[in-house]
Amino acid sequence: MFKRFISYYRPHLGLFIFDMSAACIMAAIDLLYPAVTARFIDDYIPNNNISAILVFVGVLFALFVLRFGCSYVVNYWGHIMGTNIEHDMRRDLFKKFQILPFSYYDENKTGTIMTRITGDLRDITELAHHGPEDLLISLLMLIGSFSILFTMNATFTVIIFPIVIIIIWFSLSRRDKMMRGFREIRQTHGEINSTIESSIGGIRLVQSFTNEDFENERFRENNERYRNSWHGAYKQMAIFSSGNNFLIDMLNLVVLVVGALFVIQGQLAFGEFTAYLLYINFLVQPIRRLIAFMQQFQTGWAGFERFHDIMELQPDIISPPDATTLTDVKGEIVFEHANFTYPSSENPVLTDFSLTIPAGKKLALVGESGVGKSTISQLIPRFYDLTSGSLRIDGHEVKSLELSSLRSQIGHVQQDVYIFWGSIFDNILYGNPDATEADVIQAAKQARIHDFILQLEDGYDTLVGERGVKLSGGQKQRIAIARVFLKNPQILILDEATSALDTITEYQVQQALDDLTINRTNIIIAHRLSTVKSADEIIVLGRDGIAERGTHAQLMERQGYYYQLQQSNQFWD
Repeated sequence: MFKRFISYYRPHLGLFIFDMSAACIMAAIDLLYPAVTARFIDDYIPNNNISAILVFVGVLFALFVLRFGCSYVVNYWGHIMGTNIEHDMRRDLFKKFQILPFSYYDENKTGTIMTRITGDLRDITELAHHGPEDLLISLLMLIGSFSILFTMNATFTVIIFPIVIIIIWFSLSRRDKMMRGFREIRQTHGEINSTIESSIGGIRLVQSFTNEDFENERFRENNERYRNSWHGAYKQMAIFSSGNNFLIDMLNLVVLVVGALFVIQGQLAFGEFTAYLLYINFLVQPIRRLIAFMQQFQTGWAGFERFHDIMELQPDIISPPDATTLTDVKGEIVFEHANFTYPSSENPVLTDFSLTIPAGKKLALVGESGVGKSTISQLIPRFYDLTSGSLRIDGHEVKSLELSSLRSQIGHVQQDVYIFWGSIFDNILYGNPDATEADVIQAAKQARIHDFILQLEDGYDTLVGERGVKLSGGQKQRIAIARVFLKNPQILILDEATSALDTITEYQVQQALDDLTINRTNIIIAHRLSTVKSADEIIVLGRDGIAERGTHAQLMERQGYYYQLQQSNQFWD
């Protein structure tokens, strides 16, 4: 895990060295000042050495100007480096989210995922910038101050050394408890983000059911857990910080008393004592810096652990090394002895399922809820993989195909259409980002939505709102259809694409779908009798697999399971 953290410095190594060099120069200048002060008090002032004073004033002024420049480098370019590292981590994390399988999103909340990519990485940025810098400066100041103190008066330094050891021991002993506290904060932070995302995203449902009080109560519980997690972390921080500050105060007290006795006994000059006090402060500064670093480390490292855990996830649905690119697609689909169980369930959805869908045919899947209709539609583009058995397209096992070439040949139109925030043009263009404006307009015409778009004040530039809230269900569906026209896949899956529409709107959408299905392999999941009746073959699924198959007329004539489904109002006109 530490190697992964260090790897993010490599692209910014020049900036890192620049930042660390500036920090070293600052530390060296700080260590020089007490020695000059002692020389002033014990030599130049008593001997009225004005020329030496002026020389050293000029030198110190030049050094302080240099320190000012180094401080600017540390505070600006150091933060730039940290932000660059955050940028790289966020890029890699977002890429990882793009390839994780559906099963990951089945088990994780959107708000928690958002916390990983925003809040966690912000804390990691601060650690990436200040961590190495604070450690380097602290070590230089500690070693430098202690070496100079030992040279000035070894006995005095040996007396105070045990207190420094106690301070370091105390800091290390409290580290684990602080780490646990900040880990809990990260967990509850993700929970509260999930609650907010769910409630705000479904605000229309909340208000339509008058569930505002319910949402407030649910948020209150998560909000209190989040607050209490901070209480626990702050308690550990308070013990850590207060304990260290007390020990540092004791160190200053011992230095003051012992130093005064040494001056009285003539073992230490007054100027040396003054320099000693200054060096003690420089010894205390890195200790305080290390204390602050420990707090920052707990926060940042807790976030990085979560980042690392996600980056270590290996998606189980990937293109094999010797993947075949799917080209010249005809669209034949063959399930052979297929078995499937969702990762989060123990109950199989498909058991020894076999089905051949000829290229260019229109096949309808019907049956009660839970018999596997939508599951079949998600197995074809490998959103999930079969537990066992075979699934082939044009004779190629889907697991042997290059994933993007497979999915590029499959179009999906679902009942619940996802519309992105942005313009109508952008939402249609999503079907093929390389398409031209003319292509987008042609796709909109084919989807029977072009005339509606032209009636809008901003036309294709009209903003659709969050999840397309400014559009009707039929308009969303036709935008989804326009996307698929633009994508132009050879295999088309319609999953309850018209079930949520009124009769008039359904007729408009169905006209667009009829055009879309020409010269493609079509898999239709629907309860609309008009949609099902037009299929070349109807597959009736039951709990044990395929119960019946045939055309609408054949199945009605048999008066079997399909007939019973229709009589029990499983279909409607």
